[in-house]
Amino acid sequence: MHGSRASIAALLDALVKEKPSGCAVCVPCPYLEQVSQRLRGSPIAWGAQNVSEHAQGAYTGETSAAMLAEFGCRYVIVGHSERRQLYGESDAQAAAKFAAATAAGLTPILCVGETLQERDAGKTQEVVARQLGAVDFKEGVLAYEPVWAIGTGDAASPDDAEIVASQIRAILRELDPGGADEVPIQYGGSVTDANALDFFRQPDSDGALVGGASLKADAFAAILRAGDAAVRGADA
Repeated sequence: MHGSRASIAALLDALVKEKPSGCAVCVPCPYLEQVSQRLRGSPIAWGAQNVSEHAQGAYTGETSAAMLAEFGCRYVIVGHSERRQLYGESDAQAAAKFAAATAAGLTPILCVGETLQERDAGKTQEVVARQLGAVDFKEGVLAYEPVWAIGTGDAASPDDAEIVASQIRAILRELDPGGADEVPIQYGGSVTDANALDFFRQPDSDGALVGGASLKADAFAAILRAGDAAVRGADA
């Protein structure tokens, strides 16, 4: 929950100059119209940070998937750890939101990840499998975001992130043997311009769900360049 019309305009202007490929920005709902107008014709996609599992009705303050689609949204974040931790969203609710998004033609970015206590107890794979198994996963993006790494500056190591990403890939192969290898898997949790390339180079890591660094044009642009470099197999 950051931003203003002025700050978002400045950030988007800087990003458009980079002409990045494979990039999307997910913004608070009040700014969707501004973002859709500024990014029209650019290679940058856009989306929302949350969606209701309901199509319509007496759900004051909620935003339906159809409303987001009408703005031209392509993506929507589902099951973010802050939604789970702060607002009590369950695995079942995340699954319902995922289904609502796909039904409206949106591409959901499903977030999964463990708390520090679960990590210390050796339950990372169990937690991730439970969160993913609750969803009828189709046509989406997966983001592994360890809760203990979000906003703390304490990112998972690239090797640790890759271990979990490979476990996620294995779970996906059990759920959908034919399409598992096509699902993009991102890492999220204290991603910066200093460490992004190390994550991008991991075999099962296909990108990053960038948090605080995405609010700084220079840092975000550097992360985008790191992503392009990883695709080329070059140094950023």
